[in-house]
Amino acid sequence: MSTVRLRMMGVHKSYGPTAALRGVELELLAGEVHALVGENGAGKSTLMKILSGAEQPDSGSMTLDGTAFQPSGPQVARNAGVVMVYQELAVCPDLSVEANVVLGQESAHLGFLQKSRDRERVRTALAELGHPEIDLSAPVSSLNPASRQVVEIARALLTDVKVLVLDEPTSALTQEDARRLFDLVRRLKARGVTVVYISHFLEEIEAVADRFTVLRDGQPAGGGKVGEVSREKIIEMMVGRSVAELYPHTPHTIGEPVLELTDVRGELLPAGVSLTLRRGEILGIAGIVGSGRTELLRAIYGLDPVQSGVVKIGTAVNSTASPANRIGQGVGLLSEDRKNEGLALGMSIADNVTLSRLGTGFLSRARLATAVSGVLDRLGVKCRDQSQAVGELSGGNQQKVALGRLFHQGAEILLLDEPTKGVDVGSKAEIYRQIGAAAATGKAVLVVSSYLPELFGVCDTLAVMCRGKLTATRPVRDWTPESVIAVATGG
Repeated sequence: MSTVRLRMMGVHKSYGPTAALRGVELELLAGEVHALVGENGAGKSTLMKILSGAEQPDSGSMTLDGTAFQPSGPQVARNAGVVMVYQELAVCPDLSVEANVVLGQESAHLGFLQKSRDRERVRTALAELGHPEIDLSAPVSSLNPASRQVVEIARALLTDVKVLVLDEPTSALTQEDARRLFDLVRRLKARGVTVVYISHFLEEIEAVADRFTVLRDGQPAGGGKVGEVSREKIIEMMVGRSVAELYPHTPHTIGEPVLELTDVRGELLPAGVSLTLRRGEILGIAGIVGSGRTELLRAIYGLDPVQSGVVKIGTAVNSTASPANRIGQGVGLLSEDRKNEGLALGMSIADNVTLSRLGTGFLSRARLATAVSGVLDRLGVKCRDQSQAVGELSGGNQQKVALGRLFHQGAEILLLDEPTKGVDVGSKAEIYRQIGAAAATGKAVLVVSSYLPELFGVCDTLAVMCRGKLTATRPVRDWTPESVIAVATGG
């Protein structure tokens, strides 16, 4: 029987009047993969920040290998063998791979750095992770997201890691990179490392975890062994109710074309794309990272230049329009990069929702506040009030605010790039419902997603992108996941 590696007992944490954790109990075993699941705002990140020393609990206690554990900061926790890899990776992009891995853990003797010894430590860690090909001298900024994540995990392996927390580790990874990550997690487990795996993707949890714990509203809401509890039951634990339909269907009618592209080319991508999007249609675009999906949406919206080809919106042909022109034509874009492009994190929720449509003449604060409240209620945004800074919200609620801006804008053509990235299961169902409702009112929706189940679940038609080119659009029923992957990978 596995021994208990870590216990958290009666953990409470409040931020002002908001109780983030209310008496949480958690037990982790040595050499297990333990999934921590729950909706956005359920308390997962707060609990793990306390575990990793980034936050201090108001009350409660922890033990690590039977000894009292109360880290005063992340470095204290790291020295004890508890390391957290955040969804937003904490790497120094301008430093080399080697410098990032050994940062704060440099070898020294008699006051002199032992660089050759550190280089060997880094090589050993990367080899153990199955990535000996990563160039130690390369700046981290030159690496792809998967390799950057390997660098951060390698940093953890330089310590005698006992507990490794992975927060949404596949959010920026391709399917192949995600598979490699799962293999890595299994190797760490075989070494006796306890891995806490936080994810909104239940199929990932089923693939890699041994046990799971569900948090809801800052309290444990259930748990058990993976494989002994159905996916539907786990969702019910997460949201506190039965989610009868994860992909709700709202009847909608497809009408006349509202967006037509003819051989549209960008500076590098897209590489000659033609498509037709119709009123009331939900059209999905699948493809792997780097295929040109995001570049296509940016070209349509005017963020990236169109080198050649025709962009027709309604009856207007204007291939070189600016984002301001596109907003005036009824086009709205939800960026995949919500932190850098989709939101102004230091501004209030209300300001973010109304950024692309303030109205004309004198501003009525009361009318704006009423409109914003309607958007927040419609999407179920969890916040203190609409004056709260967007940067203080959980990732999923930030995503809802970004989507809410398009609804407030009144966009007739919605360009949605990874619309449920970092969003919990219950909130995903609500966003899918809103997409269907938008189509039912005659809005045209173009959805880019790396998550095939949502493309098959919500879209009417589907096309696949590969190396900047797009296949012909076909009804979803004419595709299979296998055929999508084959086309996306050049098969």
